[in-house]
Amino acid sequence: MGRGWGFLIGLLGAVGLLGAGHGGQQASETAAQRCFCQVSGYLDDCTCDVETIDKFNNYRLFPRLQKLLESDYFRYYKVNLKKPCPFWNDINQCGRRDCAVRPCQSDEVPDGIKSASYKYSEEANNLIEECEQAERLGAVDESLSEETQKAVLQWTKHDDSSDNFCEADDIQSPDAEYVDLLLNPERYTGYKGPDAWKIWNVIYEENCFKPQTIKRPLSPLASGQGKSKDTWLDKKWGHNITEFQQRFDGVLTEGEGPRRLKNLYFLYLIELRALSKVLPFFERPDFQLFTGNKIQDAENKKLLLEILHEIKSFPLHFDENSFFAGDKKEAHKLKEDFRLHFRNISRIMDCVGCFKCRLWGKLQTQGLGTALKILFSEKLIANMPESGPSYEFHLTRQEIVSLFNAFGRISTSVRELENFRNLLQNIH
Repeated sequence: MGRGWGFLIGLLGAVGLLGAGHGGQQASETAAQRCFCQVSGYLDDCTCDVETIDKFNNYRLFPRLQKLLESDYFRYYKVNLKKPCPFWNDINQCGRRDCAVRPCQSDEVPDGIKSASYKYSEEANNLIEECEQAERLGAVDESLSEETQKAVLQWTKHDDSSDNFCEADDIQSPDAEYVDLLLNPERYTGYKGPDAWKIWNVIYEENCFKPQTIKRPLSPLASGQGKSKDTWLDKKWGHNITEFQQRFDGVLTEGEGPRRLKNLYFLYLIELRALSKVLPFFERPDFQLFTGNKIQDAENKKLLLEILHEIKSFPLHFDENSFFAGDKKEAHKLKEDFRLHFRNISRIMDCVGCFKCRLWGKLQTQGLGTALKILFSEKLIANMPESGPSYEFHLTRQEIVSLFNAFGRISTSVRELENFRNLLQNIH
């Protein structure tokens, strides 16, 4: 398996059993050793080591990133949770209270976000009509017939879709609503069973790049991982050591769990690399994190640029060109296949029966799709004008919010691994 394929498998979070399960574990091994046996030293296909990532993320990046994500610009995300599943009709909606999402009331969202969710400055707001028309029609001559203009609009939509790695919601739909991500945090909701596993199985078996001989069980109990304990009615928020072991212990998961943790670091590096490359887009004077609060907007842009410059300084960024190295024609086909697979995964998110899971699934899928869009737009980013609209490369507010929140979730996961590692040190 080549370098590019290894990254692809890690990228989708689809962890394959790329070899035999771990055998011969000694009874003296701690739970931490069994879970983290592949999460130390250098990562495959990468010059970066886990310890460097942990130190960089946990002490230099995480605190400032969390502060940024608590700001108004990044906490409000517009999403359509009512879109029908495009693949099957028999969706059982989760009736648990913790599966529910509470959308924002109209007066809870800052006016600047509601009225100008894709505008970056006051100057841009004064040119709304001109910019929107230029963006819709690619700055074509207004003297074109209405029929021709509609055709150009369709071409533009097609061009946009060919550059995007996920199918985003139509935020102009009457079913699209703003959600406060801080009031609807991602956490365990109790959503599980055949419906939940059906979603994962479709993603893994039908949309993941992996050897065809590798199969994942439809149920976590099918591989002999032990009996399930449903203590949901007696819930208490905290570090669930038992659940962590069931998902990541090398013995209980037949070697699959540690690979999941390793792929988490690959995903971190991919999104970190994308953020380092998109810095010029955010450095432009015209760009603002526009909410209508001038002082807060200026402070948040300053914090954003500090974070991005910190990310730029990371010494061990991977080379994204290794994704699709080799024969150019074959690499182009592989990239297109990968893009289509990933777009399909974004559509599968509308089949999730837990609304909170659907919310965060859609957001993180869009965030990762935005990261991929950035990684494959290097020349477009380099050729952006220093001021004024950028027609060749553009990020909507939805893409920006999803990009940083998705990375925020990965950053939080990396930080929490240190806590779990410490908690599991004395458990056998």
